[in-house]
Amino acid sequence: MDTVAPPWLWAVFVAIVLMALFVDFVVLKKQGAHEVGVKEALNWSIVWVALSFAFNGLFWWAAQQDHGTAVANTRAMEFLTGYLIEKSLAVDNIFVFLMIFTYFAVPPVYQKRVLMIGIVGAIVLRTAMILAGAWLIQHFHWILYVFGAFLVLTGIKMWWAAGKEPDLESNPALKLLRRLMPVSPTFDGEKFFTVQNGARVATPLLLVIALVGLTDVIFAVDSIPAIFAITMDPFIVLTSNVFAILGLRAMYFLLAAVASKFHLLSYGLAVVLVFIGTKMMLIDVFKIPVTASLGVVVAILAVTMVLSVRTAARTPASPPANR
Repeated sequence: MDTVAPPWLWAVFVAIVLMALFVDFVVLKKQGAHEVGVKEALNWSIVWVALSFAFNGLFWWAAQQDHGTAVANTRAMEFLTGYLIEKSLAVDNIFVFLMIFTYFAVPPVYQKRVLMIGIVGAIVLRTAMILAGAWLIQHFHWILYVFGAFLVLTGIKMWWAAGKEPDLESNPALKLLRRLMPVSPTFDGEKFFTVQNGARVATPLLLVIALVGLTDVIFAVDSIPAIFAITMDPFIVLTSNVFAILGLRAMYFLLAAVASKFHLLSYGLAVVLVFIGTKMMLIDVFKIPVTASLGVVVAILAVTMVLSVRTAARTPASPPANR
């Protein structure tokens, strides 16, 4: 598949990702295990969003130099639309992370490390899946219809499951992990293994890491076909995905504090998936302009968030439990 991105921009992208991982795993590691507050999460969220927009601006400039303003405008809009879709789908991912952390009672000071490792795994996984998806589309055009139908069915399923509490205890992956290895009942700092009664056993943190990784696999299967509905440029597909992932950790701690206010967001994401899937299946009949796609996605998410806030404000708070 062809791309309008010059080789030097690929190098810049790789350098940004490596720098981001260096900051997370080396610079911020010196802070030690600590609870990430809303202010810190907000500041980092602003940094990641600003970096993504700055990169898109650099991408526009590079495309404009080589291919003209019209092509540059289209490609930059594709990046923005893809970034917004991936960022939106990541929100639903975050709600599942919150459920996992709550179920295992993971102390907030340990959650940061789990998310950092999860981000690295997500980058590697999605890069491989995007390359595989690009190859499939290039050699088997009909796969686009399969992707589109899959997104429509996923959106319908997400709408049906929205508002229902998932039963993590019956999760087959969790049951399998518990059968494969003994697990200690308590955490041992940020360690994944500990010694108990002279035997080496896994800590609950290892199960959390495994479930977070499995969750990202599931959501990647949904989100990657969605971005291919916006653009076939592998550079845009990969970079919009990765930039959305890089800000995932900060966005988690930011949204965790206000998760209850966006209880209708899953319905909006379900509609977005159905729309994107329909757009993909119509690609050879009528190609919906990227600006129209961006407008539809923004409108759906905006309406959903406004309705979420308004209905949450009208819902009386539950009385505190007796202790």
